[in-house]
Amino acid sequence: MYELNMKSKYENMKIIYNRSKFGWYWAPLFIAFWFLIFYVTVIPSYHSYPDLVTIEQENTQPGRFIGERAESILFRLTKIGPKVVGSAANEQTAVHFLLTEITKVIQESRTDLYDIQQDVQIASGNYVLWTMVNAYQSIQNVVVKLTPRGTNSTAALLINSHYDTVPGSSGAGDAGAMIAIMLETLRVISKYETKLQHSIVFLFNGAEENPMQGSHAFITLHKWARNVKAVINLDSAGSGGREILFQSGPDHPWLMKYYGANIVHPFASTIGEELFQNGFVPSDTDFRIFRDFGKIPGLDMAHTMNGFVYHTKYDRFNLIPRKSYQLTGDNILALTKALCNAPELENPSKYAEGHMVFFDILGWFIVHYTETTGTTVNILICIIAIITILAYIWNMAHQTGMFRRRVFVKFGILLGVQLTAVVLALMLTFTIAIFMDTVGLSMSWYSQTWMVFGLYFCPMFFMMGLLPAIYLSRTKEHGLPLGYAIQLIMHAHCLILTVVCIFMISFNIRSAFALMICIGFYVLSVILNMITCFHKTTFLWLIPHIVCQLMPFLFYSYLCYAFYITFVPMQGRDGANDNPELFIGGFTALVCLVLAPFLVPILCLFRKSKTIISIFGATCLVFIILAATPIGYPYLEHEAPQRFYVAHTTRTFHNPDPAMTVRYGDAGFYVVPVDRHPHTLDDILENLNITKSIKEEVNCENAVMCGYPIYSSRWLGWRGQSFWIDGPAPKADGWPTLRILSKDRISYTNLIISLEIAGPDHMSIFIAPVNDTKLVDWSYDRTPIKDNFKPPYFIYLSYALDPAPFRFHLEFEHDSPDWSGATFDIAVIGHKVHDDISNTDEFRDFLGEFPAWSTVSAWTSSYESWRL
Repeated sequence: MYELNMKSKYENMKIIYNRSKFGWYWAPLFIAFWFLIFYVTVIPSYHSYPDLVTIEQENTQPGRFIGERAESILFRLTKIGPKVVGSAANEQTAVHFLLTEITKVIQESRTDLYDIQQDVQIASGNYVLWTMVNAYQSIQNVVVKLTPRGTNSTAALLINSHYDTVPGSSGAGDAGAMIAIMLETLRVISKYETKLQHSIVFLFNGAEENPMQGSHAFITLHKWARNVKAVINLDSAGSGGREILFQSGPDHPWLMKYYGANIVHPFASTIGEELFQNGFVPSDTDFRIFRDFGKIPGLDMAHTMNGFVYHTKYDRFNLIPRKSYQLTGDNILALTKALCNAPELENPSKYAEGHMVFFDILGWFIVHYTETTGTTVNILICIIAIITILAYIWNMAHQTGMFRRRVFVKFGILLGVQLTAVVLALMLTFTIAIFMDTVGLSMSWYSQTWMVFGLYFCPMFFMMGLLPAIYLSRTKEHGLPLGYAIQLIMHAHCLILTVVCIFMISFNIRSAFALMICIGFYVLSVILNMITCFHKTTFLWLIPHIVCQLMPFLFYSYLCYAFYITFVPMQGRDGANDNPELFIGGFTALVCLVLAPFLVPILCLFRKSKTIISIFGATCLVFIILAATPIGYPYLEHEAPQRFYVAHTTRTFHNPDPAMTVRYGDAGFYVVPVDRHPHTLDDILENLNITKSIKEEVNCENAVMCGYPIYSSRWLGWRGQSFWIDGPAPKADGWPTLRILSKDRISYTNLIISLEIAGPDHMSIFIAPVNDTKLVDWSYDRTPIKDNFKPPYFIYLSYALDPAPFRFHLEFEHDSPDWSGATFDIAVIGHKVHDDISNTDEFRDFLGEFPAWSTVSAWTSSYESWRL
């Protein structure tokens, strides 16, 4: 009997300590399996669109959104061409087009059910946006209000998008498609009997690109604004596709309840919201204005497909996928109906209960819950994870016959190995990101997104797999059974992620849900293995593990795919100050940390595991070499162009004398590259015998804004990468004029100066006090003064219909009653952003020298400065 027991125990120990492996030739199939899952599930899910409903099908599908009609509307809208604030196209043709379409809707509407009113708002105002005062005069909005007859509610839902465009773009994607969807939504609701409790206000915004003046004018000045209780804001950073919900609320979780219950094709992410609100997106939307100035909650949604054409001449009608009209239209129609019957809309402040956590699963369905619920769930899963790991180690000690202390020591060693692997993987990845940028090879993934796999996925896989593989190969004689060892490595990483998740929870980072998913599914697989006792075997434990990894893999790879589609194009317009490799590589590394450590260690179960894992390292080297070849060149004609702004400019600098005589004047081209490669034109300019001008007469020490014709606040951060090229003068008519209307001492230390500025419909003004004077008051929003903005103060002026001069006063304070010296410097810059007839032949020739892989937004400007 004793011998039998010993034999049985010996056989059990042989099974437990079995370190047999799969043949190396199965490893490629294992890796290919995950690629196959990605290509057959994630990509089709992301690009899943409903069939386009045609106009002919309307009779058989009454009340449906008709995507073909929205497409037709957009086609005719884009035929107008660029619609810049102040241009006839925007202020006359586009407004007439919208009023005509709205009239058609009213004629088809059920007037017995709905009262439809339309209004063309003409407004003037000013406010502070970012670091500038944004002042507008006579800009236009087209507004429609649909009110159900017989309702007692005074509340209204606002749906907003904009029809104006940036210079040179027809704005098919940004945001003509959303305008067309709004018109069709209005038509469907008004034509068919739809139960509504509240009114709907459709704001066809005529000045969003200026920026965001139309929304400010409506929410602060329009008669219908006081009844608006929530907003659906529609915008675009691309050319159609699926619209992502990337901002919700704030503090109004009931909005997500209706989104989740009624949206037909969900696409939403708290991660996108937190990235947007923390400045990782080089854009902003009208949602900010409604939130900050109107104090109303809402949902912010935007198209992001093909962001390479955003704000360029390539943003055309033919690039928008036909089915995207139907997808977004179905969503907006369903959401509008739901919110217009929401009792919460009557008094939303009663339901302001905190932030939401929300995300979709491959576009199949939406998950949403309150921030408090999210914190509770995250903490609970973290606790379960820690308990499960401890229970596993305790059980493993019993099964292997090892002392528990020894098992915990082994786990501590493996935890150290895994933590070291994580640190080394991150260091390697960020080293590659810095190296690629340092040697001038950044953004090789810009036009070839697949380059990200070799440059950043592969080094993470390599380092996170190699160190554990080396350790396991050197401890096989006196270490743990291979299956147990690999599981302990995964337990160690789960513990690391749990600690990180707790850290994120403590800082109220709602995106901690992304770690919760990873931890939760892994813990589930461990519990299943312990229940089935599969964890005792060499290979059977893989079955629950891989099954439980399928959903996290699909979720994270879907998240990655959506992230790259959205954020890779944005790196082409984010300026030269930040290294985009760190952003793209950093995100990739973070995703690898929640995904790779639960799959890569499995490669240690194959023979020649170190060789297999080393292939990832070799692949990374190959991709770095590819980045230095034409394959890795960032730009492609039409598809992924490099962006430039060019202003053909005349400059005049005045002396600080009563006659304001001219000190210096010149003309040329101001060139503004807007990505990490500001020097791509150097060789071209050298071949043309053109040099960047550096002058003693004009520099950042003696000229306001370095003498540059700054157009927007984003240009302020791009001054270091921009440059001046001497050239012929532009046409000299219609430039800004400055008049001093009065100059009055109101006390020994205070002086008020009244000014009048007239000029083109887009102007920039910079004011810099000198000689120890201080600006203490002026006609505009006082925020820059109250909040001590750093001079020079920036005022952006624009008008649409009324070209009357801008008049304003400045009050300065001086410690001494002696005002004999100058008080301030002022630079007035004019921009003819839509008047192509102002372009000279020399300017057109200069623009023609830009390479085919670039896209240029160009106009004529003037710069004139005085010391007064």
